[in-house]
Amino acid sequence: MKHARQMDMIQGPIFSKLIVFSIPVILSGVLQLLFNAADVIVVGRFTGSRALAAVGSTSSLINLLINLFLGISIGANVLVGQYIGARDEENAQKAVHTGILFALFGGLFMGVFGFFAAGTLLSWMATPEDVLPLSTIYMQIYFIGLPSLLVYDFGAALLRAVGDTKRPLYFLMISGMVNVVLNLIFVIVFDWGVAGVATATIVAETISAILVLLCLHAHEGPIRLQRKSLHFSLDKGIKMVKIGVPAGVQGMLFSISNVLIQSSVNSFGAIVMAGNTASLNIENFVYISMNAIYQTNLSFTSQNMGAKQFKRIDKILLECLGIVVCVGLILGWCAYLGGDFLLHIYSADPEVIRIGLIRLSFICTTYFLCGIMDVFVGSLRGMGYSILPMLVSMMGVCVFRIFWIFTIFQAHRELSTLYISYPISWILTIAVDIVCYIYIRRTIERKTK
Repeated sequence: MKHARQMDMIQGPIFSKLIVFSIPVILSGVLQLLFNAADVIVVGRFTGSRALAAVGSTSSLINLLINLFLGISIGANVLVGQYIGARDEENAQKAVHTGILFALFGGLFMGVFGFFAAGTLLSWMATPEDVLPLSTIYMQIYFIGLPSLLVYDFGAALLRAVGDTKRPLYFLMISGMVNVVLNLIFVIVFDWGVAGVATATIVAETISAILVLLCLHAHEGPIRLQRKSLHFSLDKGIKMVKIGVPAGVQGMLFSISNVLIQSSVNSFGAIVMAGNTASLNIENFVYISMNAIYQTNLSFTSQNMGAKQFKRIDKILLECLGIVVCVGLILGWCAYLGGDFLLHIYSADPEVIRIGLIRLSFICTTYFLCGIMDVFVGSLRGMGYSILPMLVSMMGVCVFRIFWIFTIFQAHRELSTLYISYPISWILTIAVDIVCYIYIRRTIERKTK
């Protein structure tokens, strides 16, 4: 029996359901990015290029520190989806409560660590001395709100596991408006600078976390959250870790390569840092839209894996590939062609805009390749194979980019040399992902005969 707001992912048409599922996920991702974009725009316009560089220089490091627990949220999504596909509501409920405890205590642990380690870690990234104090303040305040961020992300992942993608969107609409209003008040009225935008962000994230917890508590289906049932199930936790930790490690490895690239960018000075930050914020809107297709594929694949609908998994992959290519090409080229206008939103400095356009020309025009790579990973992970895509991504993206930075880039120290490593790494990884998918599907077929 299907509960209210659940989507039947294992029967009926696929394409239309993929679209209905993915659109709210795209909009939710865009709203989350608007949190950071509002931070960047407000400090860039009302505080200056140094503050803009300070906010932007923390993003790779923050992602590095929290990706492990965000990976476990993927494990929660896959595990709950497989239980629902197998119509095992009792174990789905145990997985839900275990996932929320992971989020809460993981957020507390990483929040404390990030707060006290911020200055040291930013120094290791070669953050310029004139930017370092502001970057440290922003990062420390941001990590105070980390438990709220993880609770929301885990809660939203659990709702996606049953096909409910609309309510997380509504919650982000509310918290997003709060974030923008508080940004303006804290920076323009109170003159708090980077501390103001960080404070506004954590207030907004706390609101979204409270709303998603209330939603799970009121849910009548298999993901209902009840205080009396809130205990850690060891076997469910182990399964989440097996699926989620490789996903988190993959994200961390991506972040390590991005931290090294950010360090290379930092070596060019504050103006280049500011241009890179503005461009990164624009291209993130393209990425988050493609990543929504990855999340859609992940949820649909996990339910159909639980229901043993293997042929349907192939169809889901093909249709998700078609969707992500269209999204990546259209949004990526729009971002590049409209880059001059978009970059002016973040800064009025002509040199910052020139630097930003260089990055957009390399990343956004080829970004659909990253979307293809992620969709293949979604299929592999949804089927329960998480270590293999981690290893492939580690070699094809992380190791390759690190090799590139210490060899090709050192010989030709130009921004274009740095940025072209992105599309090359995506192409290499896609080629291996295709081979892995074919091998795993054939393995599954043999096991079920």
